[in-house]
Amino acid sequence: MTTFSRKCDLVVIRVFDAPLKQVWKAWSEPELAMRWSGPTGFTSPVAKMDFREGGTSLAYMRAPKALGGQDFYNTWSYEKIVPMKRFAYILHFADQDSKVMDPVKQGLPLEMPKEVRHEVAFNDLSNGKTEVTVTEYGWTVGQLMEMSKMGLEQCLDKLAAVFAE
Repeated sequence: MTTFSRKCDLVVIRVFDAPLKQVWKAWSEPELAMRWSGPTGFTSPVAKMDFREGGTSLAYMRAPKALGGQDFYNTWSYEKIVPMKRFAYILHFADQDSKVMDPVKQGLPLEMPKEVRHEVAFNDLSNGKTEVTVTEYGWTVGQLMEMSKMGLEQCLDKLAAVFAE
């Protein structure tokens, strides 16, 4: 018996009540990114960002104690940056020294992709509102893709809360 895995892209669109420049900074400056990175209950104690084409950022999120308190490191290797418009990067799971790791070694399921290409696009809607479209490319349709979507939506909820302060 042969099984076929269908691949598709995960796309999440969110409108923020904040001007484009402020939203862009939230994605490109470590002090701001640390405030909203990670799903609900997770923290982001460190973000070392080299936000430039060819640069690599290292960030980690810490699970709440109730979920084991584990640290999950990943790198973002930037492929393309068009200021105030979009940027594209490859996410890899990593260790605290930015060495790429197999996600299974971090306790993640075997089906977890070793890398995920992302694109984040920004659209100035005027009147102090900005639309952000996040695309994660090449997911196998299933539970891991749904978990990624849920985590991304929770991150964006936290970002919206930062702008509401």
